[in-house]
Amino acid sequence: MNTKTRLGLATAVLAVAAGLAAPAQAGNDPIIKTGTCSGSAEWKLKAKHDDSRIEVEFEVDSNRAGQSWRVRLRDNGAVVFRGTRVTRRPSGSFSVDRRIADRAGTDTIRARASHNGQVCTASLEI
Repeated sequence: MNTKTRLGLATAVLAVAAGLAAPAQAGNDPIIKTGTCSGSAEWKLKAKHDDSRIEVEFEVDSNRAGQSWRVRLRDNGAVVFRGTRVTRRPSGSFSVDRRIADRAGTDTIRARASHNGQVCTASLEI
């Protein structure tokens, strides 16, 4: 095999290796946002790409078990979850986990939870 052929073969191998490595890295890191609610509770909203879907987790921590919270998740304005969650021992928190469609373009995930006048609002883009 001459030098020119070896150089071409090495370039092709590197290009294939780079192409295989890129998708394994792309989109695996979650986007995490945190904040405080209108009262003393705190929230965390996390999203990451997962097999052509988006894995979303919304958590509210009030440090008080037994509280009933109304919760809503939206993706680009479409409701993807609506329901009630109760904070549990020992942490006094709840979470909502969903795998949702990965819509074309940027997805804007919004979460809202409310309990006795206290409101938590969260948002992120992925």
